Amino acid sequence: MTDPAADTPLQQLVFKVHSRCDLACDHCYVYEHADRSWKARPVVIQKGTVTQTARRLAEYAGAVGLESVSVILHGGEPLLAGPARLREICTELTTALTDITPLDLRIHTNGIQLSRRHLDVFAEFGVRVSLSLDGDKLANDRHRLDRRGRSSYDRVLRAVDLLQTPPYRHLFGGLLCTVDVRNDPVAVHDALTALDPPRIDYLLPHSTWDNPPPRGDSGSQTPYADWLLTIFDRWTEQGRKVPVRTFDSVLSTLHGGPSLTEAMGLAPSDLAVVETDGTFEQADSLKTAYDGAPATGYDVFRNDFAELARHPGVRARQTGLAGVSETCRRCPVVQSCGGGLYAHRYSSENGFDNPSVFCADLRALVDGIADRITERALFPGVHDPDELSFALLKQDRERLAAANERLAGRPDWDETWHALLRLDADDDGATHLNRLLAHPYVRSSLRRSGQSGTTTTARCASVAVAAAVHAQAPLQLSWEQPSRELHLPSLGTMTLPAPGRVEATVTGRTVSVRLADGSTSATDTGPGPWWRPLTTLEMSDGNGTPPLLIDDADPWRAVYAAEVSAPLTPDALAAFRDLLRTALSSGTRPPLPLAVVTPLAAGTGVRGDEHGLGALGVAVDAEPAVLARELPRHLRRARLAALREAAHLHVPGSRAGELFAEASDGLGDAEHAGPSSAAAASALARTERALTRLTGLPARELTESGAAFLEELHAEWRRLV
Repeated sequence: MTDPAADTPLQQLVFKVHSRCDLACDHCYVYEHADRSWKARPVVIQKGTVTQTARRLAEYAGAVGLESVSVILHGGEPLLAGPARLREICTELTTALTDITPLDLRIHTNGIQLSRRHLDVFAEFGVRVSLSLDGDKLANDRHRLDRRGRSSYDRVLRAVDLLQTPPYRHLFGGLLCTVDVRNDPVAVHDALTALDPPRIDYLLPHSTWDNPPPRGDSGSQTPYADWLLTIFDRWTEQGRKVPVRTFDSVLSTLHGGPSLTEAMGLAPSDLAVVETDGTFEQADSLKTAYDGAPATGYDVFRNDFAELARHPGVRARQTGLAGVSETCRRCPVVQSCGGGLYAHRYSSENGFDNPSVFCADLRALVDGIADRITERALFPGVHDPDELSFALLKQDRERLAAANERLAGRPDWDETWHALLRLDADDDGATHLNRLLAHPYVRSSLRRSGQSGTTTTARCASVAVAAAVHAQAPLQLSWEQPSRELHLPSLGTMTLPAPGRVEATVTGRTVSVRLADGSTSATDTGPGPWWRPLTTLEMSDGNGTPPLLIDDADPWRAVYAAEVSAPLTPDALAAFRDLLRTALSSGTRPPLPLAVVTPLAAGTGVRGDEHGLGALGVAVDAEPAVLARELPRHLRRARLAALREAAHLHVPGSRAGELFAEASDGLGDAEHAGPSSAAAASALARTERALTRLTGLPARELTESGAAFLEELHAEWRRLV
């Protein structure tokens, strides 16, 4: 095997399984732009090519030690390969990688051919499905017609409806929308959000300086920024109920976090492409530059992924700030914009050494979002733990109130809302309701409030029941339960005979559930044949620390950049508790509140909640020593993420965000290493460099909260030196 060392390992594979399409979209970069290589390729990928690709990928993943691999089934239109061939492909990939690293399978499709036969295959292998749809019918039909000139809109909506049915809802990955500035942005966004997708991606049309994008007839110099900012305002007005990748990425980078999309930000590309003939290519978007632009001269039969990772074209997209044009390096929004998508920089005169052809739009978009979030009132004192908790709880309550505005008058919602209000009116009930609202996974469900009314109502009803049990407050509440697992946050899970209508009655610590057929089950929250309580771990530290909840069942627990485990068997759960007990008794004391630990799939290590709000994910096979070593850093990251949730620490776009993360990580590493060790000295030196650079920033770049946090980091550094 060739030496796999590369600046950034390849972790994503776009796997072309069919090279033709059943639509004739006039903005398609595969068939309608400069590159014509599709004409000479096999229509459908052959079994031998799949086998060789899977083998090469497994070899590379093992040699590099990849934590996970993402494979996106693509085309053309990948569904044209048929359910049987797609099952063979998923089987080959899964078999090759099972013992090497976790595999994240996805498919990007126009959805025209989507059937239950396809979805049964995808359910078997956990394949997430993203659909292309450009908005409402008028917007979609500007470009997305079939070869007979007919609309694709109604057929895509049938695919969405199929994905929204209970057996397949968990497979829905999101909607991909190509921007056309002639379309009404609000109509487009409202049409997409009405479909209740888990995510929306707005994609700029592939263009270059030789073939610039259409600018519409508004006369604006930045029509794409204007269009997207109109949607940003609408998105904010709606409570940001559906994640939008472009906006989330800009918000992340403005606050010092990572880029979330290759189209913006300086994160190095980790993408490879394998065509139906086994040819290795660079990013598909390069097809818009010139004929043969994505070519590497490599294929899976003669070359491996390590060779591809060292290809000059691949490396060119991994050099961060050094890889953008001089104009971009001088630009104040380059951390957020990243020079735009690599393909969009191309001109026949300078190659890719240009700003994006959308440069003015990207600058206006980042500046526009920065202006909008800077206008919000800042929280000046959230460096104090109690104030931080209060600020986060305030946000949770605002999200709950937004859900009420959206669902008022809908079936079962008003009864659920009034139950929450009754609990909130009682001192003891309010205490427990606040504790439930602050639960990391309840917060997770409130953040993702774009789910259906039935799902939101069922979740909030379960919160009300759990709060009533804790407060021993009488409660009777009925709702439509969308799944067999009725999970009561912080308590446990009832397994029902089937989804359907339930009526829950709380008397003291007992919950009775009457089903639609009239049968009744009850629990006093102790174990039973149909009730599985959650496990806790007592923290014997002498400080009155509340028990640590081990939650392997909450349906909203997937807040980690890793796969969560299925609910554990009793023996596996006991082993997991022993792992935590050993790690937490090894002298390490969490410097921050930790409420919930969730088991993750084997091999995924230790992961923090993506929002940093009191939860930690730990692989079921983690070593106690590794957990003890990594815990301080992860909890410090959680602290920083929670601060960013509640307040602005710095002016959007400032390098302060990156420096705060470096200083926080250094303190976490030093805490574990222990006093006087070489590792601690190295970590504290890194922290000192970051703090020195933070102190040297212009005073205007830090908010009052940021300045207070900087002083706190200084004090902790002085304590550890």
